[in-house]
Amino acid sequence: MIMEKRYYSANEFFRNKFGKRVIKVALDGGFTCPNRDGTKGVGGCIFCSQSGSGDFAGSRLMSIREQFYKGKEVMDKKWSDGLYMAYFQAFTNTYAPVEHLRQLYMEALEIPEVCALSIATRPDCLEGDKIDLLAEMNGIKYTCVELGLQTSNEKTAKLINRCFDNDCFENSVKRLSDRGIDVIAHIILGLPGEDKEDMQRSVKFAVDCGIKGIKLQLLHVLKGTKLAEAYAAGEFECLDIYDYTDVVVGCIESLPPDVVVHRITGDGNGADLIAPLYSKNKKMVLNNINGEFVKRDTYQGRKWQGEANNNTGAKRA
Repeated sequence: MIMEKRYYSANEFFRNKFGKRVIKVALDGGFTCPNRDGTKGVGGCIFCSQSGSGDFAGSRLMSIREQFYKGKEVMDKKWSDGLYMAYFQAFTNTYAPVEHLRQLYMEALEIPEVCALSIATRPDCLEGDKIDLLAEMNGIKYTCVELGLQTSNEKTAKLINRCFDNDCFENSVKRLSDRGIDVIAHIILGLPGEDKEDMQRSVKFAVDCGIKGIKLQLLHVLKGTKLAEAYAAGEFECLDIYDYTDVVVGCIESLPPDVVVHRITGDGNGADLIAPLYSKNKKMVLNNINGEFVKRDTYQGRKWQGEANNNTGAKRA
């Protein structure tokens, strides 16, 4: 049975754009973060792993090209016919001098199988010359930027040691968008102290800023993090699968129909995952969410009130 299109997925977006499946290969460019090295803070965000949320990225001891082909070898076992996106994932991937960034990005873009570039970064690491560089890359091959908002609740932002304010995020989205660069907002659902309304407000804030895509990430408690210490002390509980399913479907219902949904759950390093353990079964989580869309007879944009952005959007069956 073919399920109706309930949301505008990244797979659909990239197939529309390139005519084929686009497969991400995660890379480690050897960066750090300004809230790890003392520039903005120390210790990083309380949820961030020792790999800087790049648990599936390649080894920084290898060149970008070497990392890519090693990652491609793994992906080829799942998908034999597709194009590839070079995904600079680990830590803050614009936190270096522009010439160094250009060298790394170009090394990725010059790989024949790469059709696109994705840069994960922080909104406080996007000075003018870096946005110029990203616009230059976008002129060579499609380039998008993933910005880690996590939450629009400023109180929570301080708790998680985010070290930038909402105005910084909004300004960065505008400056990137003005240069024709698609911005994907990364939002974590289930942060300590947040309720369903907080999470939905974060999504609305990101949309109001002008994002073109969104990642909804279930909070993972990983070994070796400050979050793990708080969890062990009983300071918060993770969302169970039923509450997570409810929140995800509610958030997507309120999205404009043309905002691309790049993620509705998340992959954590299984060896380091403390909670929630059900997230290891990604297929089960996805089936729950898709089943809830059907049960509610709902879809992306059903509760959206406003004008759409500039993407094509999913056609509803």
